Amino acid sequence: MEEQYSKWVSCWGNATSITDRKEAYYAKDITLRYPIRMCFSGDRIRCRFSNLTGTEDVTIAKVIIGRKRNSFESLPLTFDGNQSLRIKPGTERESDELPIDIKADETIFVSLYLQGFTQMNAGTLITGPLSKGQYSYGDYTEEEILPIEKTRNTNWFYFLNTIDIHTEERNHALICYGDSITAQSWPDYLTLRAKEEGFCNVSIIRRAVSGTRILRQYDCITYQAYGLKGKTRFPIEANVSGTRAVIIQHGINDIIHPVGTDVNPFRPWSDMPTLEEMKDGVKEIYVKHARKLGLEVWSGTLLPIEGWRTYNEDRDQMRMQFNEWLLSSDIFDGSIDFDKAVRDKNRPTSFAPGFDSGDHLHPSEAAYKAMADCVPTELLK
Repeated sequence: MEEQYSKWVSCWGNATSITDRKEAYYAKDITLRYPIRMCFSGDRIRCRFSNLTGTEDVTIAKVIIGRKRNSFESLPLTFDGNQSLRIKPGTERESDELPIDIKADETIFVSLYLQGFTQMNAGTLITGPLSKGQYSYGDYTEEEILPIEKTRNTNWFYFLNTIDIHTEERNHALICYGDSITAQSWPDYLTLRAKEEGFCNVSIIRRAVSGTRILRQYDCITYQAYGLKGKTRFPIEANVSGTRAVIIQHGINDIIHPVGTDVNPFRPWSDMPTLEEMKDGVKEIYVKHARKLGLEVWSGTLLPIEGWRTYNEDRDQMRMQFNEWLLSSDIFDGSIDFDKAVRDKNRPTSFAPGFDSGDHLHPSEAAYKAMADCVPTELLK
């Protein structure tokens, strides 16, 4: 067994950001449960939990790994030998290794119990066919079925950041890095595509936060959920075991956010970058750090925006010029033309029919699948 399973590889991952500041953002006596498909076989797992954007200590009373084989099993994670986990603000913690016989394609359930009042300020909203969670009031971490009358679905993933598996040498991780486009469905469809096409030695690790920009971030509670800027995010989110390459599809929010303080006091025109600033941001923040980690870097073009509420021809001209650079620059190992995969052939500033979610910025589910389908096969091998 030890000869077969020789290295750690991340098999699931998510970013951690500031959650939306609504009227209340504390929880007490609540179970969070996240089903996770295990893409690799292995003999041990470990989980990373994050309070990166929290401002108070977070205590998780217990974390239970559940799975159903002949019967439902509940296996506790420990942290330096303890069942409970305390995470200081701005930090992440990794569990002890859990010996467990994992088979590729099986689903495990990661259940967290928050006993006392807990600040829910570290998490990320993600969607897609493989990205679904639940929460229940009370401690049901060791139960196979959550009580329907006390349970609701959620797409907010709190604290759980990364799951690593001790697996075979041939397995590797592929990071999908970006904003709301990547926080939605295309990484899940890429995972499903890899499985369907028989590429069983790659995991798709999503590192995405809605609203984020390469060069700026917001310091007001109205927009803090839009997340950390690239310089802060990327060195943390690139911390993925067994990674071979990263796909970067990021930058549209830098272009579409500024509107002037006469319209919105938090979105000054001074936030509008030049094309050169966008390029330099990608080079200095993303490519240089990725090279230090020995990763391949693949660029992903920005999608059409005609019809979006801040659309104008100048913004779209910058988007298209940035895309030209993403496709032609020799600083990347390769490029993926997501824009071409989803745009209207007759009106390339817009989504193709059926590919617009309705807001003229985010793709439809069919378009997200098209994005996954255009990722080069060599990244999955």
